[in-house]
Amino acid sequence: MTKNTGSIHINQPLNTEVLPDILHRIHEEVIPAFGQGKVADYIPDLKCVEPHQFGLALRTVKGEEFTIGSADTAFSIQSISKLFTLMLALDIAGEALWERVGREPSGMRFNSLLLLDSEGGIPRNPFINAGAIVVTDIIAARSSSPVRRIEEFIASLSGNKDNRIDQQVAAGEKATGFRNIAIANLLKAMGNIEADVNQTLDCYFKQCAISMSCRDLARATECLANRGRSSFKSSFHAEAMDKRINSLMLTCGLYDAVGNFAYNVGLPAKSGVGGGIVAVSPGQYTVSVWAPELDHYGNSVLGQLALEKLTTYTQTSVF
Repeated sequence: MTKNTGSIHINQPLNTEVLPDILHRIHEEVIPAFGQGKVADYIPDLKCVEPHQFGLALRTVKGEEFTIGSADTAFSIQSISKLFTLMLALDIAGEALWERVGREPSGMRFNSLLLLDSEGGIPRNPFINAGAIVVTDIIAARSSSPVRRIEEFIASLSGNKDNRIDQQVAAGEKATGFRNIAIANLLKAMGNIEADVNQTLDCYFKQCAISMSCRDLARATECLANRGRSSFKSSFHAEAMDKRINSLMLTCGLYDAVGNFAYNVGLPAKSGVGGGIVAVSPGQYTVSVWAPELDHYGNSVLGQLALEKLTTYTQTSVF
């Protein structure tokens, strides 16, 4: 039998010489998809965002950066913040964190309360809202100024001191966050919130309102592609986090669309309803894309399309 030596390559080394042309091609090919989704409309300030915007930033583990479109435009990172609070909470609590949060896909909407009561108040994973609220509570219960600690941690990873909370977006989060308030109170009733529930909720609403650009996000996630090493922050216990967090992003990072995303893109990733997605190619690069129009799962339409084209053209899917 003759061995198949066809043109299929798995996780090929990234050829940075052709990246500018590839990013230009991706930009041209995704723009016609404008109008296929809609911006998040349940948070007042997100509803007002100009929908036809697109940016992408890619950072290699060698520190090279490549951008296209609105890569330096700041936007509300929303649930991408859950990635950073998980990193911080693991730095604070270590493996004890997993006594309070699971590591399995939920099979439910990201803001569902249904499983909490039947599963003893232990959220399925740290990226659904219930799990992220517990993660935030770990920070809130162990910090004298938890909101500031989260802000400064994220800014230290990105190297951009301007990555701060948009107070107007945060106010909108709080004014419309009735389901999250219900989740937090149920968690408190079931013994899985340690801090004052209002303090934990305040931290949660404000972390989701942090503004960053695609370039900031690609830099802030460098440690997840580079064995815990960051060009911007040294005092951070991230040595084993890349394996742990990348696995969770791959299985839980895009809510109910995580299977399709793994099939089409093949990278660990985390999305937010602000239209951002950040993804990791272990050992090679981090990439962030932003386009505000969302599909019915709450993920960026153009962002998913751009990342699918990126891993196809560069042959850097992990599969």
